[in-house]
Parts: sequence; C-alpha cells; structure tokens
Amino acid sequence: MSSKKTVERSNKWLFGTMLGFGIVGLIVSFILSIDEIQVLKNPHAILSCSVNAVLNCSTVMQTWQAHAFGFPNMFIGLMAFPVVITTAVVVLCGATLPRLFWRFAAVGFGLGLIFSYWLFFNSVYVIQVLCPWCLVITFTTTMLFEIIMRYSLRENIFGLSQKVNSRVQAFLQKDYDKVVVASWIVLLVVLVILKFGSGLFA
Repeated sequence: MSSKKTVERSNKWLFGTMLGFGIVGLIVSFILSIDEIQVLKNPHAILSCSVNAVLNCSTVMQTWQAHAFGFPNMFIGLMAFPVVITTAVVVLCGATLPRLFWRFAAVGFGLGLIFSYWLFFNSVYVIQVLCPWCLVITFTTTMLFEIIMRYSLRENIFGLSQKVNSRVQAFLQKDYDKVVVASWIVLLVVLVILKFGSGLFA
C-alpha cells in the first residue's frame, strides 16, 4: 500500500497536470470560439490555424460535425474545462471529494473522450481536413481521461473486488496505463501520417 506521503506527491502531480491541461483546453476553446465568430462573419476568413489544405480550421468549422448538437462544439469546452480547472484546484487545496463525484466525473470525462474521438475520426476519414486546435483538444481530453481514470482506479472509486483491485494496483504501479496511453497517441499520429502524408507539410 502506498504511504500517505507518496499518495500526496502523486496527487500533486496528477491534479497539477490536470490543472495545466484544463487551462490549455479552456484557452484553445476560447480561441476556437473567436475563430467561429470570424467564420460566421466571413466564410472565407483566413484563420491563424488555417495552415494549408489539410490543416485548416475554417474548413472543419463549416461542417455539420462542428455543430453536432446544434451549436458550435467549442462551446462545450467553454463549459467543461472550467469544471476541470475547479476540480483540480479544489483537490490541490486539500479538499476530499466524495466517491460519487469521482464516478460521475469518470463518466463525464469518458463521454468527452468518446465525442473527441468521434470528431477526430470524422476529421481524418470523412471531412479529410484537420483542425490543428481541435487536435490539441483531442490530446488534452485523452490526458485528462488518463488522469481521472488513474486516480479513480488507484483509489478504487468503482468498488472493485479485492482480487481485481490487487491486479489493478499492480498494473498502475508498473505504469502500464501510461504505456497504453503513449502507444495510443503514437497510433493516432501514425494514422494521420498514413492518411495525409506530405500533405501535412505542403
């Protein structure tokens, strides 16, 4: 069992990282919101993230996938990332949140991850144009989900049996979860390169 000091150090690292990614996500969501307004005013606007034919936020913003719920997707980020930031700050300040909160948080982060990857694969294989800022959000969402799941599993938030929990703790202590996430990120990069090749740098 991890010592109290080790757990506190781990929490500082986890939630400090969560705070950092939450701030990044909020900033990017804000930038995308401003860009969305520019595109609404002028569909032919050249945005800062419109690099070439492949990396072009403007093109992606004008698709139906960019308004999956009837409003710009980045508005979700403007609502969700402040919650992430607040959670991280509260824990870093020493507060203990109930198990039910973490269970809802895990579900919320999971849904956010699923939506983020739905957008990613639509961009790669359907729209066939990438939004650089959206890629940052995809990476950020992935890391936030890893953080919340690592914490939740470490604390056995889901009430796993002793046998299963022992295996999970051994898995976490060997940092296999980090290896899985790193491998997944590399796979996504490879998929993008295989799909677009030199077009990424044209």
